[in-house]
Amino acid sequence: MNFLIQSIFVLFSFVLSQAAFASDDNIPALLPESALQQVSVAQNVDDALTLAEAEAIAVKDNPGLASMASRAKAFAEIPPQVGSLPDPHIKFDAVNFPTDSFSTKRETMTQFRIGLSQEIPFPGKLKAKEDAAQFEALSASYDVVETRLRLVRNVNISWWNLFYLDRALEIVTRNQALLRQFIRIAETKYTVGEGLQQDVLLAQVELSKLLDVEIRLVGARKNEVSRLNALLNRPTYSPIHLPKQVEEQLPQLPTEPELHQIAVQQRPLLASQGERINAAKKRVDLAQLDYYPDFKVGTMWGTRNNINPATGQARPDLASLGISFNLPIFTSTKQDRALGQQQANVERERYALQDATEAVWSETSTSLADFIKTRDQASLFKTGIIPQASQTVDSMLAGYQVNKVDFLNLVQSQVTLYNYETLYWRALTGARQSLARLEAAIGKKIVKEITHE
Repeated sequence: MNFLIQSIFVLFSFVLSQAAFASDDNIPALLPESALQQVSVAQNVDDALTLAEAEAIAVKDNPGLASMASRAKAFAEIPPQVGSLPDPHIKFDAVNFPTDSFSTKRETMTQFRIGLSQEIPFPGKLKAKEDAAQFEALSASYDVVETRLRLVRNVNISWWNLFYLDRALEIVTRNQALLRQFIRIAETKYTVGEGLQQDVLLAQVELSKLLDVEIRLVGARKNEVSRLNALLNRPTYSPIHLPKQVEEQLPQLPTEPELHQIAVQQRPLLASQGERINAAKKRVDLAQLDYYPDFKVGTMWGTRNNINPATGQARPDLASLGISFNLPIFTSTKQDRALGQQQANVERERYALQDATEAVWSETSTSLADFIKTRDQASLFKTGIIPQASQTVDSMLAGYQVNKVDFLNLVQSQVTLYNYETLYWRALTGARQSLARLEAAIGKKIVKEITHE
């Protein structure tokens, strides 16, 4: 009779402890107070950092992205410069002065002159230079978009890592509380002579293991907070609180060939490389135009300051007009070589585009495969393994209360459930990270993340 009363008391105590545990405010804390505040406050604060907000902050404030934008702006200033005529030259000189007197009146050809000259490249050269620079500027603008894609991808990966660590810490904390209840049950049974001391020691060992896991998770979270803050251009020690819940339903994606086609059309890396090919082609055109001469036209006006003794009149001023051009006669060592160089550059850029396309397709396929794998794993854990493991724990607990289940099996079943719950969140966040990599690979947003405060 005493044993029956004691068993009822133990079972009633466990039920009450489970009800108390359902409230987040009653979860026992094993973390240092400061670390616990950093982790648990996210459940109550209103300023939780959503993924969309993190992306927006990074795009607005990240210095690496700002640097690429400034680079593109600098490239955009080049085409008007190279497409303009060279600056004209103005010339002043004094000529034909007698060296014995330096008189301006004695010699007929003594004069002061002012001249103006302008270099004129062969028709088409300036346009070719401007077009090549314009294509380079377009390439730089695509590089900005590519940098933005990679930044958003990295923010996604870091944000989801942090979300996973928060969920893992919640699970560890919950399991620590459950193991405490197991310890109390084992101690009670041991007190009344119905349990073993080794059961108590076993539960304490498992609790210590979870303490070690907690310490490692807290350290990993601090590191991830530093990484995410760096991407957001904030002090690395700034606290970050995430929403407690996210949309757990994972999307169905287009087929692999469809994603490859989207990548070809949307990926800024490939568009940037395409503009580099166009720029290289324009430089081939320019190299071909270098077989033709450039021109230089000039005019000169000379004033004379003496009287013509034959007529008694002032000598008239003198005007000159001339044109000159270079002679491209060393074509075998200059123009031919330059043309061959630019043609080789075109081939190089084409191969670079082919290589980049293959890399993008590989990145797309890898990310898709990772997403499908982790999505299916998350679904299996959520709908199959975790419910079954949870039922096993309930059954083991009920059996242990009536001495039909070994305590070791009870603890192992709870540890197994803990592992599966952790693996579920690892799979879910892994799927989200693979989706972020996939979106960066194809250059297009596939789904919009929905978070729940």
